[in-house]
Amino acid sequence: MLLLISIVPVLMYELLGLQWLVVPWPIVAFLGTATAFVVGFKNQQTYNRTWEARDIWGLKIGMSRAWAIMCRDFIKDRDIAREIAFRHLAWLTLLRYELRSKRAWENIDKSYNREYASFYTIPEREIALSTVLQKYIRHEELEEVISSSNPLTQLMSLQSAALARLSDTGALDNSRFFELHKYLREFSTLQARSEKIKNFPYPRQYATVNRIFVWLFCLLLPFAMLKEFNSFNEFTTGWMRGHMVWLVIPFSMIISWVYTSLDQVGESTENPFEGGPNDIPISHICYTLENEIRDIWGDARPAQTIVNPNNIIM
Repeated sequence: MLLLISIVPVLMYELLGLQWLVVPWPIVAFLGTATAFVVGFKNQQTYNRTWEARDIWGLKIGMSRAWAIMCRDFIKDRDIAREIAFRHLAWLTLLRYELRSKRAWENIDKSYNREYASFYTIPEREIALSTVLQKYIRHEELEEVISSSNPLTQLMSLQSAALARLSDTGALDNSRFFELHKYLREFSTLQARSEKIKNFPYPRQYATVNRIFVWLFCLLLPFAMLKEFNSFNEFTTGWMRGHMVWLVIPFSMIISWVYTSLDQVGESTENPFEGGPNDIPISHICYTLENEIRDIWGDARPAQTIVNPNNIIM
């Protein structure tokens, strides 16, 4: 597309003699400056979304480790303690499946992204949710959670009810009960923050204006460069004399590529959970946490591992 946009004005100017098509350079320079500000703003905001998502899941990593250790050491009944610890893995699994579900505004299914789909796999689209959940919770709980209107909230409710029963029976003293319950509240908050990023896209008005500015600049740029490069003929000797205007094509493409690439960089970080190769690797994080929690409880690690084709970690 950029090649075509660069070639057409040169052909019209050089071969058809339509030299009136020249656009004054100051107009395009001003538009290029405005476009640079708009693109920079978008990239900063989308980067902030991705960095916030990474912070959220970084907190989940540390708190999940602490949760498993506290369950093991605070709760005397080892079977109940293990059940609560592994129910947390079910919560993490439900959350990552929810975050990987599709939204209308996401970019993963656009044509220029689909061509790279064969280079990596998204585990949440390869393995059924129920198949993964049954490793962590009992069948009757699984049915209850899956059938509820909000499985994540239902699973958190089961965790709270389990802690309340332990407190009521005296199996968990007040200080430890409140400490574990504080972690539940924090997990709920981190869930809400993740859902905020997932369910509220980068504002469409900003994204649309950004795209219009970039492509308007790319369309006008070669028209502004025609007169500038044609004037170089006065100082050029040899076989290029009289043909300098053809250099508009490569230089226009290079400059336009910079702007369109920056636009796509911002787009690739716009939705950090959609399943792109540059997203937060929540599948890998959850698998790593499962291994660590199983180590804490002395369980054997699962035989099946997550495959990362071409070293793209999801």
